[in-house]
Amino acid sequence: MSPIRHTPVAPTRTQRLASGGEINAHRHDDHQIVYAGRGVLTITTSAGSWVAPSTRAIWVPAGTVHAHQARGELDLHLVGLPATENPLGLTAPTVLAVSPLLRELIVTYTHTPDDDSPERTRLRAVLLDQLRASPQQPLHLPTPASPLLSSLCGILLADPADGRTLAELGREVGASDRTLSRLFRSDLGMTFTQWRTQLRLHAALVLLADGMPVTAVAHRCGWASTSAFIDVFRRTFGHTPGSHPTS
Repeated sequence: MSPIRHTPVAPTRTQRLASGGEINAHRHDDHQIVYAGRGVLTITTSAGSWVAPSTRAIWVPAGTVHAHQARGELDLHLVGLPATENPLGLTAPTVLAVSPLLRELIVTYTHTPDDDSPERTRLRAVLLDQLRASPQQPLHLPTPASPLLSSLCGILLADPADGRTLAELGREVGASDRTLSRLFRSDLGMTFTQWRTQLRLHAALVLLADGMPVTAVAHRCGWASTSAFIDVFRRTFGHTPGSHPTS
């Protein structure tokens, strides 16, 4: 197992990752905004994973051990902020909606020289203002601590299209649906149905970034029909999967 890299100051820069590329587990003493201007970004911690297409950014609090993975060719924009500056008061990784204005601010800020010029100071102030106005998005797929849930979730991670009920899956892992329902709420803070929908949306984003057609993605991820997939995707991301901006 590779040692966890510690970089005291979170860098502000741009970086390109090939599809499937990774940045191994590391942590910063600063907060960081991580934004993929192209492709789909996944950030993983011990608490789970967060996924963000180019209409979303991920807030990573100071001290959080995290790893990055690219789905599709990734243009990565990293914005470091001092640990004393937390405009949203967030203490856990969080997915944030990125408006067209916030996108341009992040891209511009990560492309300009990292100095204390008045222009850069003003740009940073506007970026933070827009960040405060960014809605938080429930795109977290938590990792279970319970061995029972780990077994069950592992089955669905291997095949998001598995359509078995909680009772049917419970027979395979040796637990009642009542026990499993209680564990989903206490361990993961969501219902089984909510967790499976999150899993399928995560899987769909990855497959879309890999160029898979919408109908095939809907089938691969377990939706009963393409129209049902499109409806859930539109309600979650604000646009249809056919217009999903991966490049």
